[in-house]
Order: sequence, then C-alpha cells, then structure tokens
Amino acid sequence: MRAAIASQVRSLGWVCVPEKSHATEGLSLATSPVSVQNNSWLRPKYILFAFIGLMLAYVLVHNERFLIDAGDREWPHIQPFKWWLLPHGLMGACALLLGPMQFSDRLRQRFTKLHRVVGRFYVVGVFIAAPMGLYVQYFEERPGATRSFSIAAGTQATMWMLTTAIALAFILKGKTQQHRQWMTRSFAVALVFLEVRVILGVTGWERLGPSAAETVVWGCNVFSIFLADVVLQLQELLRSRKPAAKPQVATP
Repeated sequence: MRAAIASQVRSLGWVCVPEKSHATEGLSLATSPVSVQNNSWLRPKYILFAFIGLMLAYVLVHNERFLIDAGDREWPHIQPFKWWLLPHGLMGACALLLGPMQFSDRLRQRFTKLHRVVGRFYVVGVFIAAPMGLYVQYFEERPGATRSFSIAAGTQATMWMLTTAIALAFILKGKTQQHRQWMTRSFAVALVFLEVRVILGVTGWERLGPSAAETVVWGCNVFSIFLADVVLQLQELLRSRKPAAKPQVATP
C-alpha cells in the first residue's frame, strides 16, 4: 500500500556610494549610509532553507531510497514508465536544488551572470518536470490510480509553470521586484513535492490509503501560493523595521 501511494505522489512533483562632504570653517561633515553587516546564521531565510534541506534529506531516505538501492521493491512498479520518470525526476531535482540559490543576495549582486544562468536552468527544469510529472500520474491510472489524483497533479503542474512563466515575463521586462515575488511563488509550488511526502511520512497517513494522500496533495496545492505571499509580506515587514541610516561626522 505504501509503495502504491508513494508512486502516486511522486509525480506531483532562483556599489560603492561616493561620500558627499561639506566643509564649513574647518569642519568637514560627511553623510553616508551606514552599512550594517548581519553575520548571524539565525536569519529567517537561512532557517527556512535549512528546514527545506531537512525535508529533502527525509524524502530521499524515506521515499526515494530506490534511487540508491537496485533491489528496492519499488523498481518493478515503476518499470513501465521509468523513462518518463527519469527526466521528471532529474529536472525536478535540478529545480529544487537550484531554486534556493536564486534567493541569495550575494550571488545576485556579485555573480549576476551566474544568477542568470542558474535561473535559465531552473526555468527549463520546471517546463520539463511539470508536464512529465502529469503524464506519469496519468500513466498511473492504468494500474488503478484515480482520475482525481491526475487532476491534482495537473493543478500543481499548471501552477508551477504559470508562476514560473510570469516570473520570466517580468524579468524580461526589467521588473526585478515583481520577478522575485513570482519566483518565490514558483518555488513554493515546487516545494509541494517535498511537503506531501514529509506530511504523509511523519504523520503515518501514508498507511491510510490513496484518499488520504490525495487530500494532503490538494491541501498543499491550495496553501502553496498563500504561504509564499505570507513570506513575501513578512520580508516587507522586516525590511521596513530596519533602522534608518545615521549620518557620520568626520573631522579633519
């Protein structure tokens, strides 16, 4: 039963500022923004990505062990569609691993060309993994999977491609802020792949049958965009609470 559910959910599957000075009667007053270095590893972004890393490790051990175990009982089940599952899995893994890099401020500022190349790989990964995942789930209907499960896979695939396409359209028009917002939504949809497996495995609901798994899939799909917007609003709130730059007074 667990192997069947796992195979069904498998397919559901980013300058220096010159100083201004004014001398008055021997006193030089220079005003420039104070650069605040935050070296803390407890930044919310790092905590979030660390949690995503833990989810990825859990899924690899709990759900995708067959990748490193040729004798795993899952292999006979995926044998009929393994050549469709292969590009879906490779491109999906590419998107999941490269996605967090796109949210690195240092990478974006210091290695702009690399940021663009990684972004292109992410987009290609999305537009290969999403339709392939939908086809694999449709293929699963032959041994008994429900059509509603295929609709859930189609919903996720459509959301993933649509959010990515909108993000791409914005960056091509030079609208960086909107691009970053839609990339956040795109990656949130990508994380449904991990979230479903972690929830089913940790709670033990994977033993309740396909209906429970399908409910979790729909729930993760519904809340993915909402949670992405929550993250975006929290970022804006934290950014607005940063202390204002203080002027520096320099004496000759």
